[in-house]
Amino acid sequence: MISRWIIKAIVQKGISYLPASRKINYFFQKHVTRGVILTDEHFKLKIGHARDHLGYLKAFTKNQKERTILELGTGWYPVIPILFYLTRQGRVISVDIQSWMTRKTQQETILKFRESMESGLLDDLKEVIVPERWELLMDVLQNPSRYNKEQISKLICLTPLVADARKLSLEKGSVDFICSNNTFEHIPREILLGILAEFKRVLHPEGIMSHFIDMSDHFSHFDSRITIYNFLKFSKKTWRILDNSIQPQNRLRLRDYLDMYDETGLTVTHAELREGSLKELEKVKVHPEFSNYSQQELSISHAYIITRETTLS
Repeated sequence: MISRWIIKAIVQKGISYLPASRKINYFFQKHVTRGVILTDEHFKLKIGHARDHLGYLKAFTKNQKERTILELGTGWYPVIPILFYLTRQGRVISVDIQSWMTRKTQQETILKFRESMESGLLDDLKEVIVPERWELLMDVLQNPSRYNKEQISKLICLTPLVADARKLSLEKGSVDFICSNNTFEHIPREILLGILAEFKRVLHPEGIMSHFIDMSDHFSHFDSRITIYNFLKFSKKTWRILDNSIQPQNRLRLRDYLDMYDETGLTVTHAELREGSLKELEKVKVHPEFSNYSQQELSISHAYIITRETTLS
């Protein structure tokens, strides 16, 4: 019997060769794998990331009324930009290689905020949420015909930007905070190096970066019969066959990311790690190409990497 993850890999690989492949994949994930639906669990995870980013942002000491925030990976649901709007953190420029967000997904995100406020999920954030902004946000649900996609983005102080993050149309040192969630792991190393170099250029001398990286095999999120380390058993050659351009996985480990930070001259001031499970890792026959990593290095499954720059190059 073919594993579920292999079936998904084959389907996504096939879709990647079709015209309008990303739209077809969205339909496939929404109606078959249900991977792009903003479920309660998915929303809770994204709110958790937003809380963490806010926590790191509290360490920001530059005295100014309005921050410029750069988010890498806009995605479908603007959870983090909305929370930044509600807590008056500043304007968000969110960059992605393609426009995923729609008026419908914006409205679905706002609805999740309302449901979460009613259920108590946002109780710990009530003190920092600005009541006037909450009322304006709820008006989108109460009077949906008044708001199109662009008007909702303007309301929540969000500027979606479809661009190559290696070549941003932003001035040097103009960004105060840069963040991302579950994005780095989908970017090839050579491209990510260019993105980090560009982040270094646009980051303010007292700016902060906070990036959450999921280094687990994302097929395991869909198929519980494989471990989060399943993709480590394949050679680079085989993985190129299994991987796809729609949702690629670079399989980089934490050490690789730290090396890239060092290579681009970025200072890692804090790394919060999720150690993973050596017991689960032992279930996988790791390919010899990963033999230069220790078991502990391979087992690290998630991490926040925090950077605070003090000088501009």
